[in-house]
Amino acid sequence: MAQDKKAVLMRRATYASVTVAFGLISIKFVAYILTGSVALLSSLIDSVLDSLASILNFIAVRHALEPADEEHRFGHGKAEPLAGLGQAAFIMGSSIFLIFEAINRFVNPQQIQHTNIGVGVMLISLFVTILLVIYQRHVVKETGSLAIQADSIHYFSDIALNISVILALLISAYTGWTLADPIAALLIAVYIIYSAWKIVKQSLDQLMDRELSDEDREKIKGIAIGHPGVSSLHELRTRASGKDIFIQTHLDMDGEISLNEAHRIGDEVEAELQAAFPNADILIHQDPMETE
Repeated sequence: MAQDKKAVLMRRATYASVTVAFGLISIKFVAYILTGSVALLSSLIDSVLDSLASILNFIAVRHALEPADEEHRFGHGKAEPLAGLGQAAFIMGSSIFLIFEAINRFVNPQQIQHTNIGVGVMLISLFVTILLVIYQRHVVKETGSLAIQADSIHYFSDIALNISVILALLISAYTGWTLADPIAALLIAVYIIYSAWKIVKQSLDQLMDRELSDEDREKIKGIAIGHPGVSSLHELRTRASGKDIFIQTHLDMDGEISLNEAHRIGDEVEAELQAAFPNADILIHQDPMETE
């Protein structure tokens, strides 16, 4: 697919994500006011976090589609993990508020009001979220975008969250067990904190220039050494920055070959690595093998 068409699809996916998030915030807020359900409040908070994540993802994709400039030779990828840390802090604060609200409902239980409205809103939320995930997966299939894929995984997890809120509302309404509502809220709060921790870890890994996974590094070594003109490699360095990754390595070659031949071999290895890692910035240095 042409790069321009991929860019259009990625932008549309971010627009769809932001639109869905703000639409769900609106209807869930009204439903929470009418029902007073803390489980629905937890879903509302999650939608607020979704909107923040979608906005950050929108910004990240825009940066990802911009080439490096004179002031940012390595691109703008570090903006994504920085935004991720801010997002994680906001998520933690919201989760703590939710936990206190749920504990208050344990101490002062309340019967859910207008359950039908709450269930109806959550069914709408569930349906819209499923449609968004289907569209996002289509975009990922066409573009291979890691940013859209991460957003899709996040919204896919929201499907389970929506189902749990619906069950909590129904149990509370039809059995009179008021504790179902705060229990569901506490479970969702724990899930949100777990999600925030994953964001923190991924953000710090990128900001601290953590090496790529062992699997990816072995793949790089296999491609390089697999070329008949390469004897071995050393000084392999890798890191990720947003959707981009950076690969640097030294290739050991026969010291008797010409500079042109060494350059050709380096270009061929670089092309194979680029095919395996399309978003990679690759720097290769050719070294002569010691000969007796």
